[in-house]
Amino acid sequence: MNPSATTRQIYDYQEVLNASLKYFSNDELAATTWINKYCLKDKSGNFLELTPDEMHQRMAVEFGRIEAKYDAKEKITENLSTYGQTRKPLTTDKIYQHFKDFKYVIPQGSVMFGLGNKEVIASLSNCIVVPSVLDSYGGIFYTDQQLAQLFKRRCGVGVDLSELRPKNAQVSNAAGTTTGAVSFMNRFSNTTREVAQNGRRGALMLTMDIKHPDIEDFITIKQDLTKVTGANISVRLSDEFMQAVINNQPFTLQWPIDSKTPKYSKQVDARDLWQKVITCAHNTAEPGLIFWDRQHHYSTSSVYPEFKNSSTNPCSEIAMQGGDSCRLIAVNLFSFVEEPFTKKAKFNLKKFYEVVYETQRLMDDLVDLELEAVEKIITKIEADPEPDFIKQVELETWKLLYDTGRKGRRTGLGFTALADAVAALNIKFDTDAALKVIDDIMKTKMTAEFNSSIDMAITRGQFQGFNRNIEDTSEFVQMLGHEFPDVYERMMENGRRNISISTVAPTGSLSMLAQVSSGIEPVFMLSYVRRRKVNNADENAKVDFVDDMGDAFQEFTVYHKKLENWMQVTGKSDISKSPYAGATAPEIDWKKRVEMQALVQKYTTHSISSTINLSNEVTVDLVGDIYIDSWKKGLKGITVYRDGSRSGILISSDDKKEKEPENKYITETFVAKRPYKIEAEVVRFHNESEKWLAVIGLVEGKPYEIFTGKMKDAFNLPQWVSKGWVIKNRNEDGTSRYDFQYIDAEGYKVTIEGLSRSFDKEFWNYAKLISGVLRHGMPIPYVVDLIHNLNLYDEHINTWKNGVARALKRFIPEGTQVKDKKCPNCSDPEGLVFEEGCLKCKSCGHSKCG
Repeated sequence: MNPSATTRQIYDYQEVLNASLKYFSNDELAATTWINKYCLKDKSGNFLELTPDEMHQRMAVEFGRIEAKYDAKEKITENLSTYGQTRKPLTTDKIYQHFKDFKYVIPQGSVMFGLGNKEVIASLSNCIVVPSVLDSYGGIFYTDQQLAQLFKRRCGVGVDLSELRPKNAQVSNAAGTTTGAVSFMNRFSNTTREVAQNGRRGALMLTMDIKHPDIEDFITIKQDLTKVTGANISVRLSDEFMQAVINNQPFTLQWPIDSKTPKYSKQVDARDLWQKVITCAHNTAEPGLIFWDRQHHYSTSSVYPEFKNSSTNPCSEIAMQGGDSCRLIAVNLFSFVEEPFTKKAKFNLKKFYEVVYETQRLMDDLVDLELEAVEKIITKIEADPEPDFIKQVELETWKLLYDTGRKGRRTGLGFTALADAVAALNIKFDTDAALKVIDDIMKTKMTAEFNSSIDMAITRGQFQGFNRNIEDTSEFVQMLGHEFPDVYERMMENGRRNISISTVAPTGSLSMLAQVSSGIEPVFMLSYVRRRKVNNADENAKVDFVDDMGDAFQEFTVYHKKLENWMQVTGKSDISKSPYAGATAPEIDWKKRVEMQALVQKYTTHSISSTINLSNEVTVDLVGDIYIDSWKKGLKGITVYRDGSRSGILISSDDKKEKEPENKYITETFVAKRPYKIEAEVVRFHNESEKWLAVIGLVEGKPYEIFTGKMKDAFNLPQWVSKGWVIKNRNEDGTSRYDFQYIDAEGYKVTIEGLSRSFDKEFWNYAKLISGVLRHGMPIPYVVDLIHNLNLYDEHINTWKNGVARALKRFIPEGTQVKDKKCPNCSDPEGLVFEEGCLKCKSCGHSKCG
């Protein structure tokens, strides 16, 4: 199918779904993610592409057109790198082969959606930062309109609030004093939620400098989870503040924040303010922490005065000055491992170098393609019938982005599948051996990127304003001079094409399509239960769960795709023996994780989107320790997410607080002797294709113990039985047993002796443990969460544990609320997990970051 043909074939949804399922080897999540987000559609919603192969052809044609334009002019070979002198032209077919099957090169979502798409007028930029909000009502509304105009073109945006004066400061209007910078956060947040394109909500980052007098209100605003729901928030932390924290010194807040003669100032205890920051981060994973001086000094762009960073994009991996944008492409690291998961496994650094070199050329081509897209947007705005004064802000914004993009030619070349590549080499992720391999990979990547950009400076021209004196003020460039003198000398002689080059961005959707791990992240889970909504009226449908709204779901266990590869290659099925074991996101050693990110940051000109997942029980102090260690090791930022801090924990609506015990960390409970006979309720559920039931013993109306088994043999109860009693008796040999008693339809008591007879030994032991937790008074919401978080490797047991959790959920008190774990897209009640700094759904791929 010719992507440029004027007459296009139209496909219906079922055709596209069938073809895409075949393409993705029956991976339904990958297929539906591609169909919903990236498949080319006309204005009526008709499908114009059958599989991602046609999307890859569509993109390759556009990149090939730009390469051909430059190839006709690029006749210079003097001073080029060794590879640059011998490489062959990058044709459309070669580009397509890089894209094909998501194997080597994967453009990020805005590019897959918009490039070559004649049906929409959209930006190809993934990341935009607009100028800081000017300190006036006019400035606030100007920014608000900029956000709206950018969101409708599929852009994620960041903006800094530090220039707004603090609350209660005097203003020369009828109000007399201002409500402060923080009071306008909800306005920007609401704009983000209201403006969408093709059902895709915008993404917004709001930042504020730690020096601002309103910083405490800023960092605490999202502790109320109903506020600023349309934006991520991050604090710009200076080295001065971090040093004051470590040295237990006072710290001065002031406005304007950079003024030598500020209008407002006050002194605070740095450690008290730090405690508030990390407590909020511990509670809700917000605010994010950005080490702002590191963002500036270890940068190849911010050292230029006209490119000085002001904020970051919504996921924090690209810091820019206001009025700039960046496009993103990732390289699939797994595909460079030869003979993965075997004893001969090897990372092909030569091939990797060549692909990265060519991909940096594609990144520069993408700048031209984005400039073309912006020209179309500007032409569209100018042709719109609205008066010029209505269109003024929109026009000014896009012209600013065009001019800045043309001048700096910023690129964002990243990677995905790092965890899979390391595992394919038979190395555990959080080890010194992994760090050694990653160091070799990152050195090769950086060298290829810079050689490519330097070669393009020779053949295409430097970015506008390249200045050797300014370059030497960059700590990144200083590192090049010390450790890569050949690259440094060539760059200082010839310049480079792109003001900033590399990043590590979130790759959630594209990693689903490539069926690999995301970005720099460890594998989140080796296996998990995915839920698919089914039609209640379908008698043949397998229903495993019905939620409170009456929606029915089928459950099935999904394994990480490359773990399946390991099983196929090795013939092993015990995943505890795999190179992934013990190194998933919740298990990984956080110190090694920080060390690894610091290593990757060393070779990366922008920043890194990364999340450290911690258990629910970790302390505020540990969160603080992680951030301080991250700052000391030179990270530009990192997210720490405590399990359940934003999703999945069920919180009682009763706000009454009991008096804390003297020792609030360790308490003991006294459990009275079990009554001889207790009431019980019967709950039925499916365990895969088998019908099971749970008998839940109650004391004072609350769950006290649980028994589960198959609905057959001696444990087969009539369907109408829903209540009864559990009686503790003794056998003739003195051992205890549990009997179930109920009243039949004619009023007679029927007793089934020995509930344990139909128990598998392993199920029985798990049930005993759960019963012990219940007897010692753990609140039911937390028992349910505990069961969900059990790491059980057997698929049958995983299905069983979900049935047990569902059986206990019915005893959660009325008014208890689930905090944000139900997916708003597919309604999976347990769908949302926190990964790469964002809540996303493991069942449908929906992301709360847009």
